[in-house]
Amino acid sequence: MKIKICLALALSTFAVVVFSQTPMAPALYMKATDIASALQQSAAERQNMAVARIKVEDDYGINVIRRTAAAGAIVHVVGTELHFITEGAGTLVTGGIAIRPAEGEPATIEGGMAQRVSVGDAILIPEGTPHMYSAVEGSVTYLEVRF
Repeated sequence: MKIKICLALALSTFAVVVFSQTPMAPALYMKATDIASALQQSAAERQNMAVARIKVEDDYGINVIRRTAAAGAIVHVVGTELHFITEGAGTLVTGGIAIRPAEGEPATIEGGMAQRVSVGDAILIPEGTPHMYSAVEGSVTYLEVRF
């Protein structure tokens, strides 16, 4: 009898939790063909880099980025980044100190760690951390999530 009472109480609690939810919007979904199209359009507008913006909000941003050449160092004062490599390979330098050279020259990193990245690798770059793709092997494409 005690088991039946406990089971009934558990099921009624579950029912209250399940049926008292507030309706939510569906999940964000973007087709691969739409991402590829956005990358192609962006590549026509930019040199050495293409960006497909999936979603940008106040507290996060999701992009797919394809690089075809090395790029100078950058530092995001606000925002941690996650890079998940989906195609290609390259060398990502993180850490150290960003050095701003003479006008017109790309920034570099002094004292950072260079790491070859390739398909399936995930890299978490904390806010304030200098980072740069110092070499690209043909191209490197990655999902970038900023939060």
